[in-house]
Amino acid sequence: MKELRKKDKKLDFSSAEKILKNGEYGILSTSDKQSTPYGIPLSYVYNNNSVFFHCAIEGHKIENIKFNPKVCFSVVGKTKVLPSRFTTDYESVVIFGKAYEIEGEEKIKALRLLSEKYSSGYEKEGEEEIRKHGAAAKVIKIDINHMSGKASKKEIK
Repeated sequence: MKELRKKDKKLDFSSAEKILKNGEYGILSTSDKQSTPYGIPLSYVYNNNSVFFHCAIEGHKIENIKFNPKVCFSVVGKTKVLPSRFTTDYESVVIFGKAYEIEGEEKIKALRLLSEKYSSGYEKEGEEEIRKHGAAAKVIKIDINHMSGKASKKEIK
């Protein structure tokens, strides 16, 4: 992995992990057999040095992951445009890892984590959704090989 060019913007692991935990969505980047890049925004959850997301049982990203499981996933945290300074304060994290489908109890646990993150307070309804529709969803896990975060936060609070 290349090192960050602007070392003063590099975040420590804990700060990068916090952005990853709290992000609302991320961009999954894959490539196909022709080396064509594909980036897609998706909901996700971070747990235990892995990222999990659910999706349909087939589609572009699934075909790409089957062809090449090496992926990149990025999350942007808080941002603030500073027009008079011609810049933006930001925080972001990028991970590289291997993506693959999970099943069984690990899949159910990931679906519960997603439900807790995006539907907090609706645990009973979440369990019902998992019971009804969990079998129809594919759950992908990304084992993180490398994570880096960076920020320019002069005015973000």
